[in-house]
Amino acid sequence: MQIQPRPEQQLSRQVAKTTTAVTVGGSLMVLSSLTLAATVIGLAVATPLLVIFSPVLVPAVITVGLILAGFLATGGFGATASFVFYWMYRYVTGKHPIGASKIDYARDKIAHAAYDVKEKAEQLGHQAGQQIKG
Repeated sequence: MQIQPRPEQQLSRQVAKTTTAVTVGGSLMVLSSLTLAATVIGLAVATPLLVIFSPVLVPAVITVGLILAGFLATGGFGATASFVFYWMYRYVTGKHPIGASKIDYARDKIAHAAYDVKEKAEQLGHQAGQQIKG
């Protein structure tokens, strides 16, 4: 059997919850206001500096952006190459990585097409030789 709290206890819990919520919410609102004020003051101070130094900063930002793009591209290409080498190693050692069946199918189809072309070329060569003799 569970004991029901008295109405005074329920009221005191509700008051405690409310005061906690108001305190935490008020503190967060004060911090939010201070952050907004600091941002506005910082922009007011930094704007003239940005205008003065923009002939230097804009090319510097473009250069840094290009350098970062180059490093990211290099890293991506390196990771891709590593994965391709790993995939090829698994394929050569017979472990059949993902997509190996498609590669085998394409290889067989190309080999079959090459054989057909060879046979057709031999036939045409024999026909041409017979026409020259005949």
